[in-house]
Amino acid sequence: MKKRIGCLHAHYTNIEYIETAFSKFDIEWLHFVDPGLMQRVSTDENFKDSDAQKRVKQQVEWIAECRVDAILITCTNYIAFLNEEQLSLPMPIIKIDEPYFEQICQLQQPQMILFTNPATVEGTVKRLNAQAEKYGAVDFEVTIIDNAFEFIMQGLGERYNQEILNFLYQFNNENRPMSVAQLSMVEAAKLYELQTGKTILNPLDALVDSMINQLELSSLSGL
Repeated sequence: MKKRIGCLHAHYTNIEYIETAFSKFDIEWLHFVDPGLMQRVSTDENFKDSDAQKRVKQQVEWIAECRVDAILITCTNYIAFLNEEQLSLPMPIIKIDEPYFEQICQLQQPQMILFTNPATVEGTVKRLNAQAEKYGAVDFEVTIIDNAFEFIMQGLGERYNQEILNFLYQFNNENRPMSVAQLSMVEAAKLYELQTGKTILNPLDALVDSMINQLELSSLSGL
């Protein structure tokens, strides 16, 4: 049975990542893109966290009114401002990075987590640490790939991917498991995997596996 999924993004580039990842499944996507929230949070001193929480609540409730089977939020900062205690919705709210967090927590060894956008680090790490509590301590090092995120914001996707690839190749001899924390980094991570045979965890693969089970997604092939 076809599922209708409402998807909340902070940037339009995330639409292609999501639709490509789920292209084999019978899904109708309703995409909602609003870059304004993070712009206000980062530049407007008078815009409080409570204002951001109110805005996210309004967005999620609006999506819910579109008769969707589930709501997927792809922006980690939007997720950080989501207060589910203020919501009473009949459909699940799926947070893109929670299945990825689960994978990280299950790795009982030191690991590296890579970011390109410094603005996403604090909220993501805070939520990861909260999820890690049930596992005890999770040993990870956060590394930011400097001066890369500006390229994706300028629409220079190939240059962005190359910056990430260049960085990954510096760690060819790294024994710790590595992962990329942002959706925009997945394409470069997969290119690196193809070129080297090394595994780079990412939030998209974990999300697909989780949503297949949670929403009982149907394959377009019928298999």
